[in-house]
Amino acid sequence: MRIVFFNRSYYPDTGATGQLLTELTQDLVREHGFDVTVVSGPSPDGSKPDAITHEGVRIVRARGTRLARRGFLGRFANYVTYFLVAFWVSLRLPRADIVVALTDPPIIGLVAWMTSKRMGARFVFLCQDIFPEVATLLEDFRSETVNAILQQVNCFLVKRADRIVALGDTMKGRLVEGKNADPSKVSVIHNWADTEAISPAPKDNEFSRAHGLADKFVVMHSGNIGLSQNLDCLIEAASIIVSERDVVFLIVGDGVRREALQSEVARRELDNVVFLPYQPRESLRDSYATADVFIVSLKPGLAGYIVPSKLYGILAAGRPYVAAVEAKTEVAAITTEYDCGSVITPGDVGGLVHEITRFYRDRELAERLGQNARRAGVRFDRRKQVRAYGELFKGEPLDTDVGSHERQHRRASCEARS
Repeated sequence: MRIVFFNRSYYPDTGATGQLLTELTQDLVREHGFDVTVVSGPSPDGSKPDAITHEGVRIVRARGTRLARRGFLGRFANYVTYFLVAFWVSLRLPRADIVVALTDPPIIGLVAWMTSKRMGARFVFLCQDIFPEVATLLEDFRSETVNAILQQVNCFLVKRADRIVALGDTMKGRLVEGKNADPSKVSVIHNWADTEAISPAPKDNEFSRAHGLADKFVVMHSGNIGLSQNLDCLIEAASIIVSERDVVFLIVGDGVRREALQSEVARRELDNVVFLPYQPRESLRDSYATADVFIVSLKPGLAGYIVPSKLYGILAAGRPYVAAVEAKTEVAAITTEYDCGSVITPGDVGGLVHEITRFYRDRELAERLGQNARRAGVRFDRRKQVRAYGELFKGEPLDTDVGSHERQHRRASCEARS
């Protein structure tokens, strides 16, 4: 069975969506025998050739622009040029049985749908994010016209998709209520972590010793430092807890908000906040093990439109976390069901300080919740979730154990949301 994926982010991109898609496609080839092609954007440094095979996956790079993403114009140019070149590339692709669109950029599904029609293939819409709601994160751009277009594009795609993948039940509800998706077409498959690559490990390890953290209580944010999190609250909490000299706030990763956060830390002269770059795959087990408690955050209003994929790595590592998220999110549901962390209101600095202090003072509580987290992580293991995708693509009934907690959702018209 031949599958073509369209998504701008892919290997060797370090973004969460690109990494997840890389793992998914490689496993579909290696474990399930699919023939897979990915039409991606250019590699981050532009050094990779236009067409290569990596880990059994054919990668065709649609060489759009690679402008800085910290401003709207750069992002817009990158999206549009990838869209146009991907369309041109699609005309030269051999026939496939299934065409899959992710949401980077949000309109790439149009190219995938046209490709599926030309090939007579099934069209699958894999929603990593939902637009135009996620577009509200762009602080330097507001356009009712563009948002209306994105709304209509997404309604168009969910109506014509043969199957739709949502990352959780709340997201499924958003698609049904806000985009008029047919509930019978929507499958819930959570994101995942590789529980073999990331597993509970001693805090005293090579990574923690190299960065002077082995004897510190480490509060960690790991992953994209972007617009969907409210990490300003984390900096504010660090300024309040600064008197606890053995508590360190560690922010690992990169993104459009990193520079601003570093500037704020420097302005406040906070020596208890440390920034580190993305860590290579072989260091993930030790870097995760360095944390005593993680932070997972999502700005208000984004519940179900974005699902923080970093949660699954935290679960696999067997560490507790504080989730600054709304109650109606997959993060909150998993936290409550497995008793593996605490949930606070987004933006509640006092609550964040309270929960960090509670874990700092009660290490037995942190240990117990961390063990619960690992048990949850095993349920969302990479092999289980990829197997669910394999069953979906083959047209087989989905395994019910893919981390879904079904809820009933009211259906609403797409036009009303517009």
